[in-house]
Amino acid sequence: MMPKKDYLLLDEDNTVAVIVKGIDRDVERGEDVLMLGLATVMLSSTFAPIAPPFVLLPMVAMVLAFSASYARINYHNMQRKLLKSIEHLDSYDRVIIKPIAAVFVERPMCPLTESFNPLKNRRRTWKSALGGLLINPFWMPIFYFMGMQIQEEKNLSVLNQAIIRVEQKISFM
Repeated sequence: MMPKKDYLLLDEDNTVAVIVKGIDRDVERGEDVLMLGLATVMLSSTFAPIAPPFVLLPMVAMVLAFSASYARINYHNMQRKLLKSIEHLDSYDRVIIKPIAAVFVERPMCPLTESFNPLKNRRRTWKSALGGLLINPFWMPIFYFMGMQIQEEKNLSVLNQAIIRVEQKISFM
């Protein structure tokens, strides 16, 4: 099955509502993936009697990396699909969607290659190294990917607030 390139459906009359509903669904999917990664990390202590720390802690870091990576890819796909959908709207509908599009302009996300590079994220690297020194060196990658996770949650939260504002405008129309 080919992934959709935009949020529009051919048989819908209210295209703004369809776009908002589609992007809201994608934001929920990103939040669910981030919550699944966080829940998996929180439940990792149940595996402590079975797995030693040198096995368990890298696995926790990998789970955080996968969930943050999926959320970032989802964020970029939402941006791409929204821009593709806006091309088909008239000027009045573009004004309604503008707060959602403004979030992508105000809070651009760097590509994953840049986000995984510790030399380009010196502040996050420093914080994770400090946390690793205070707790355990095996926790350094966990703290690093937790920083990625927090950044993704902030962006999805801002995007969700913009969607709520647009939904309120649409409901009054």
